[in-house]
Amino acid sequence: MRRYAHFAAFIFITALSAAAQGQPVSLGGVNRFDASPAKGFNYPYYLYVPPTFFEAAAKGKERTILVLPNNTGKNDDDLAVHEADVMRRINQNSRFVSEVPIAILTPVFPRPAADWKTYTHALDRDTMTTAKVEKKDYARLDLQLIAMIDDARERMAKDSGLKVDRRVLMVGFSASGMFVNRFTFLHPERVKAAAIGSPGGWPIVPAASYKEKTLRYPIGVADMKSVTGSDLDLKTLRGVPMFIFLGDKDDNDSVVFDDSYDKEDRELIFPLLGEKPVDRWGAAREMYTAAGLNAEFKLYPGIGHTITLDVRNDILAFLKLHLGE
Repeated sequence: MRRYAHFAAFIFITALSAAAQGQPVSLGGVNRFDASPAKGFNYPYYLYVPPTFFEAAAKGKERTILVLPNNTGKNDDDLAVHEADVMRRINQNSRFVSEVPIAILTPVFPRPAADWKTYTHALDRDTMTTAKVEKKDYARLDLQLIAMIDDARERMAKDSGLKVDRRVLMVGFSASGMFVNRFTFLHPERVKAAAIGSPGGWPIVPAASYKEKTLRYPIGVADMKSVTGSDLDLKTLRGVPMFIFLGDKDDNDSVVFDDSYDKEDRELIFPLLGEKPVDRWGAAREMYTAAGLNAEFKLYPGIGHTITLDVRNDILAFLKLHLGE
């Protein structure tokens, strides 16, 4: 089992205020909202709302939420461990928000040790399939995230009269990059734009087959309907800008680990697509282009599994471009 370092949230820093439970959305602070199974989510989430978010309300502008999926980097059955990591990373990451009038939502999803092969933070195949019956609390975390987004939108509309877009911006790196990548394919109608960094050695591709080999989820979309209940909405996905990036020295490859891919997936990926993440880069880009997706693939020279200042600035520019201000 591979444990991934979490780099995605480091670009977003903001002072952590007292967490609110069931209280009105706090101006310029971090709010904590409890799990609400009745509303469709079994775990808490955190919502940071900068003052600029409210200032635009008087102008009647529709606001946008940026979703940063959590990625603790390790398995633990104690949800408090994952929540502490979410709080710490929000506390660490701040100045980004001061440049953009955007709210930040981060779920507190579990990553179980007892069921270590269910890689929830990556929205892997087990999370989408076996969890339906056996692990109901973390079944369909993609739908739980949508319920959190809608809950946040409802709260902000009620408390401050804010109009918040149902489509979100998303950023993820490593395991959370896998989550963002896969969520965008599953729900393109809910994503305004997505920045996807080092997504586990292979981004899910908009193809059912490649060189006469079937590509099942999460390699491709051959069995997406049986896994998720719906086919790929390629037309809508084509309208979602994606920035997909990788360092050419990045050897952090989830394909080789059982918590991310099954043996049959490895036996297909290595001979068909390449032994290393950078070896597979061209094939992935080729399939995105062939499907007509609006995706920029960028390979950073000399960079391993990390986010440099140049990468951070590129992500920021991408989000500003697609914020719709």
